[in-house]
Amino acid sequence: MLQDTFGRRFYYLRLSITDVCNFRCQYCLPDGYEGQAQTFLSVNEIDTLVKGFAGMGTCKIRVTGGEPTLRKDVSDIVAACAATPGIQKVAMTTHGGKLASHAKSLADAGLSQVNISLDSLDPAQFALISGQDKLNAVLDGVNEALIQGMSVKVNTVLLRPFAESQLSTFLDWLKDMPVTVRFIELMETGQHKAFFKSHHTSAEPFLARLKAAGWEVLKRGADAGPAVELQHPDYAGRIGFIMPYSSDFCSSCNRLRVTALGKLHLCLFSDNGLPLRDYLLRGDVSGLQGFITEKLADKKVSHYLQDGVTGITKNLSMLGG
Repeated sequence: MLQDTFGRRFYYLRLSITDVCNFRCQYCLPDGYEGQAQTFLSVNEIDTLVKGFAGMGTCKIRVTGGEPTLRKDVSDIVAACAATPGIQKVAMTTHGGKLASHAKSLADAGLSQVNISLDSLDPAQFALISGQDKLNAVLDGVNEALIQGMSVKVNTVLLRPFAESQLSTFLDWLKDMPVTVRFIELMETGQHKAFFKSHHTSAEPFLARLKAAGWEVLKRGADAGPAVELQHPDYAGRIGFIMPYSSDFCSSCNRLRVTALGKLHLCLFSDNGLPLRDYLLRGDVSGLQGFITEKLADKKVSHYLQDGVTGITKNLSMLGG
């Protein structure tokens, strides 16, 4: 079992397969993708990586980007993860713009959960935040994922001055929509410090308001993310809040991250990535496991976001969030 010096166990790997994204979200890539052509991890390398993590107790893989559906072999990657002994759940985070056409092949490959970035249900507001007039395409992706039997979560970044309208419209939507909407506090990154200062708002008042309105907090699973999730008997869907600036946020950390170039990040806001690719190219599972176990001793107790530390993370597309 992967465990750090603070007793935290790591059941969950976030695996980026590309840093390319074709959306222009204000809080991530407002000027569009500006990276250079690179050789991302192959299916064979990913197979070695996942075997290594699964052999050390990891049971959940989340495929991320950038935008993972921009890779033509995305279904092959999901299938390789799902076929690995010990892996019980394969999930994906996507902007959802191409999900309607990919949902069936992804479900057939073994994808059981999808998280879709959807910051507004208002077409004009959605286009303003995401840089793309594709709200209907994303909503089609939500519906198709549900048809394919996937568990669907919607990720919404709380942004001042939109937060009140975001909460109101999504609450109405959840009356009949069997998905979980997770409101995520905007996180500071290296390229967007000014945007953070002008748009960050705390989720705490919204969480308190829902508790007062009869929403009940659910118990968190061992492989679950950091969200506080709530349910209400009058709603088909659920609400979640991800609050990285809360005092105890890092105490429940249960995930590690690997970039599309094969670097291990012990935290989303770490100072550097640790190279794994030599092990992956050789198919060296035991060497990979030894290296990860050794380096895990360096994982810090906190991300230190509350102190304005953003590490190497220029934007969230670099590491898949």
